[in-house]
Amino acid sequence: MKTFWTGCVTCAFLSLMLAPVYSDDLAQMRQKAIQFLEVTQDPGGSWTNADAVGITGIVTAALLQSGKPVDDPMVKKGLDYLVSKQQPTGGIHTPASRHQNYETCIAMLALVEANTDGRYAEQLKKAEGFLRGLQWDEGEGIETSDGAYGGGGYDSKQRPDMSNTQFLLEALKKSGVSADDPAMQKALVFVSRAQNLESKYNQLPYAGKVNDGGFIYTPATGGESKAGTTANGGHTSYGSMTYAGLKSMIYAGLKNDDPRVAAATEWIRKHYTLEENPGMGQQGLFYYFQTFAKTMSLVSDKEFTDASGKSHAWKSELVARLKSLQQSNGSWTNPADRWYEGDPNLVTAYCLIALHYCE
Repeated sequence: MKTFWTGCVTCAFLSLMLAPVYSDDLAQMRQKAIQFLEVTQDPGGSWTNADAVGITGIVTAALLQSGKPVDDPMVKKGLDYLVSKQQPTGGIHTPASRHQNYETCIAMLALVEANTDGRYAEQLKKAEGFLRGLQWDEGEGIETSDGAYGGGGYDSKQRPDMSNTQFLLEALKKSGVSADDPAMQKALVFVSRAQNLESKYNQLPYAGKVNDGGFIYTPATGGESKAGTTANGGHTSYGSMTYAGLKSMIYAGLKNDDPRVAAATEWIRKHYTLEENPGMGQQGLFYYFQTFAKTMSLVSDKEFTDASGKSHAWKSELVARLKSLQQSNGSWTNPADRWYEGDPNLVTAYCLIALHYCE
């Protein structure tokens, strides 16, 4: 009995020693952020404004991932708001929205988190059907050789891009759609063409001009990168889209030995940083943080080695970085106010999601 007790004490001691040293910081940061969001929720259940379906979806998903129960009054109001925005088509957005894909995907991520007892199964199924109809494919009359093929845009009229497509893949995957589903594989065609990697998967004119394995914003209509162009007419790879691309390829079933995954991982090794969104500076920094966290959780659960051979405990590094940026009221915001990152509700939700993947 004495030996058993001693063993138990030893195991308990080792467990404490191995526990993440940043866990207290994470819990305190999370609590302050949730308290901030409690204050900023509108009476109707939304955040920021009554038409902000996407922001409300991100906040609600972040709260659920942070441990708030489904029937918590704040969460329930957010979920009720999202359900109230579901259209007869299955999309979850306001009637006049020009961000139908994005908003539906984000709302689905929140509903999936809340669907442990099946209460939102019907809404999710309708939303999934809506997303499949929006995806750019034969239904839009385009050829498989078109750079837009397989992607998701803001709606059925706006050309597809990697940001919308990464949320499309994530929403489908979290809803239980398998990697070999036609919608997932069509999206993989688009994602592969957004990679600066000339191969049998990407033979668009710009594919070999940079050829570094990173990702651009869209391969549609000749290609575009928010980080600009290179001297030879290529499109510059940048951080947030490269993490989004790698995550999307993994969601679509690619493994580490696939050359596309290997090239994207090598780009990340060469550009590993939490000081900026590589290639974009401070623009889109918090979008980058949450995409970084989701992707790194798939690539390496504990440490990640960069191209110089330095090992990074990425979770503790990310927690420390977010701690340094959290404001006294519990929120985060980005002075480089691009892509709505001047909105503290959106940015605080991004940070809560990032912290979730650091646990």
